Amino acid sequence: MEGLPRAAAARGRPGDPEPAGERRHRRRRQRRLRGRPLSRAGAWPRIVLWRHGQTSWNLESRFQGTTDIELTDQGVFQAQRAARLLAGLRPDLLISSDLQRARRTAAELAALTGLEVHHHEGLRETYAGEWQGLTNAEIRARYPEQYEAWANGEQVRRGGGELATEVADRAVPVVLDAVGKLPENGTLVVVSHGGTIRTMIGRMLGLEPQMWERFGGLSNCCWSVLGQDSRGWRLLEHNAGTLPQPVIGDET
Repeated sequence: MEGLPRAAAARGRPGDPEPAGERRHRRRRQRRLRGRPLSRAGAWPRIVLWRHGQTSWNLESRFQGTTDIELTDQGVFQAQRAARLLAGLRPDLLISSDLQRARRTAAELAALTGLEVHHHEGLRETYAGEWQGLTNAEIRARYPEQYEAWANGEQVRRGGGELATEVADRAVPVVLDAVGKLPENGTLVVVSHGGTIRTMIGRMLGLEPQMWERFGGLSNCCWSVLGQDSRGWRLLEHNAGTLPQPVIGDET
């Protein structure tokens, strides 16, 4: 077949026995590779989008938005545990929302890696106006039409605040600017918020905004991973980091 090496074309149909010569060659090659570290040659940039640890408003199911809420003791523990895992990726650059729940989370990884944290207002959570500080039940009761439209994936200014597309407009350029500063095959860790991370994933994957809500929320201190190849950005992992945890907070 055109474009296939002769050896590949000679292998025959699926299910045919593997020729003895090819089998010996394959086994020798596997033995040579066994134990070697995986080569990063030809790899592309990688972005780890890491949600902050638990806050008291998460536990109360209050919409935080841009309200500056600190981590609980459990949230600090979550950040420390996750940082030990993420440090194993040997990140090259660390950026964070400037809200204290993200700053404290990022600080735990910085302490392990020695990286400086670069804080950006553009990575903050969605500003949700009158929704901020309200519980999920209060939002449903006071703004039923807004809530229903948002739950159906429509573009809504929740509480008179930002559209999801506006959040992506301010957050994605911050991330792409940081990617441009990475060394070859580098890894960027972005510490942000559940809703903002969702918009960044949707925008960078080139999905229509009404599809962004199809991504499940991130649990506290879990992360998603984007990798780039010749076709663009791809979602490699989503809500990773632990066994599945309940999603509590602004994304419920």
